[in-house]
Amino acid sequence: MTEHTTPVAAPARLTGPREDLTPVADERQALTETLDYYRRTFELKCAELDPAQLAERSVPPSTLTLHGLLRHLTGVERWWFRIQFAGEDLPNLYYSDDDPEQDFTSLDGDVDEAFALWHAECARSREIVAASSMDQTGIRRSTGEPFALRWLMLRMIGEYARHCGQADLVRERIDGVTGE
Repeated sequence: MTEHTTPVAAPARLTGPREDLTPVADERQALTETLDYYRRTFELKCAELDPAQLAERSVPPSTLTLHGLLRHLTGVERWWFRIQFAGEDLPNLYYSDDDPEQDFTSLDGDVDEAFALWHAECARSREIVAASSMDQTGIRRSTGEPFALRWLMLRMIGEYARHCGQADLVRERIDGVTGE
């Protein structure tokens, strides 16, 4: 006797335009393309969700949400590229000593505005990278030690890679969509 089972449908998959990395590239091109690849990947993880879904805590008691990750990455772009590397005198975004977790805990404000600010911070980061050599240094505020742009690019790629993995799990929990 043959047992019949009902096939399980494959989960829906995210799709969207994204540039493949150039397989033979110099250091600058490889680092900038990889960072932009992860930026785009994060954006795709958030695609077609409404503000309530973007703010949904998928694994309570964790405060991790896609909106919180968006705010966090916006602040990270500003902190590392503009404030620490380029030395621009700007306030932190979504952070204070009194409330260091506000990027995840205070999800007020318009999501479209949050995406616009993230896009603007990423654009400014790209400008800074384009105008700098990989050996140029910034100063780490916490220690006063210098760091090279090369190191910063690798750090940011790691930052985005970690958060894209988290975003993938959060997105799958919200609506079952995976991929990209």
